[in-house]
Amino acid sequence: MPKELTKETLGVAIAGTGFIGPVHLEALRRNGIRVIGLVESSPDLAQRKAAGFGIPRAYSDFDEMLRDPDIHVVHLATPHNLHFVQARAALLAGKHVICEKPLAMTAVESEELVKIAARTGMVNAVNFNLRFYPLVHQARAMVHNGELGDIFILQGSYNQDWLLYPTDYNWRLEPEWGGKLRAVGDIGSHWMDLITFVTGFRIKEVFADFKIFHPTRKKPVKPVETYSGNKLAPEDYVDQPVRTEDYAAILLRFENGSCGSVTLSQVSAGRKNRLFYEINGSRASLAWDSNRPEELWVGHRGEPNQVIVKEPAYLSAEARSVVSFPEGHIEGFPDTFKQLQKKVYDYILAGDFKAPTDFPTFADGHYELLLGEAILKSVQQGKWTKVE
Repeated sequence: MPKELTKETLGVAIAGTGFIGPVHLEALRRNGIRVIGLVESSPDLAQRKAAGFGIPRAYSDFDEMLRDPDIHVVHLATPHNLHFVQARAALLAGKHVICEKPLAMTAVESEELVKIAARTGMVNAVNFNLRFYPLVHQARAMVHNGELGDIFILQGSYNQDWLLYPTDYNWRLEPEWGGKLRAVGDIGSHWMDLITFVTGFRIKEVFADFKIFHPTRKKPVKPVETYSGNKLAPEDYVDQPVRTEDYAAILLRFENGSCGSVTLSQVSAGRKNRLFYEINGSRASLAWDSNRPEELWVGHRGEPNQVIVKEPAYLSAEARSVVSFPEGHIEGFPDTFKQLQKKVYDYILAGDFKAPTDFPTFADGHYELLLGEAILKSVQQGKWTKVE
């Protein structure tokens, strides 16, 4: 991409505008980035969505979008089974790519995408947006500055309830669309990426246990968008066997000698979307709850515990880099998309694609797929499994 491109001339297209695509769109517009086109599962749907979102171009299919010379960056918010083929095609067409996780369906596919991105020189990112809460960056700075001492234990959970009932259904339940892992792939990947980002430690070995609480679910025969709240009549459902996990418990061993665990659930009543982690070190502990994103708990042995709140003047420089508002003005889920995309687009517009990145790339997406495959293998074999 020519270095002379600016925010005014750079063009972006979004593929997929279900639940998460519009979040990308909002974040792009908040960053002053032009979204000029979208593609959907059908031309008619693309036309309707483009009109609704005020986007000037609706493409008949993905290939037509790639042929548009005004498009420089593609955002992939499509079902998981499309990520590999779409990311590969976009890279080879000379487009930069920001992809939702998982990056692909298998680690073989994600490894190929990492290689293609390196060969083509195109900027690539995976949307591990949860890194970009200010107090997550603050926790990272504290760990790296040695304020916790030697890290002993890394533990936590990511719980939701949107699949609590047997009538709750979504394409993510079907391995052909969502992959062989559901709770692990969909939300567990966020938790593991976050703990790796905060500590800098990679997971080297896992021991996992899964549970499917609804072996059969009621699949709607009419389309229902994720989190739409739409209700159907009993005759609008058919029985569908479930082959992916509602719950996972995973023991973890890290490369630095630390140990830990995480529990993942999509059937925990009342937990709408709660990620929690705690890090225990030889000098102090810290804990963060995504439902209270402006607070970071710090635990001590010989002095009172404390709660750090988001006050930019007192945060690390790293944390201040993802702060837009003063204390008392909460920055939440949509803001993490804005901050991630700001870093990606600042990098693209700077034009030096050999410079270090400060956002999650395809290499991070590939690592998460390697972790997922080790976790699945552990469940199948009932033993500790090394991450390849």
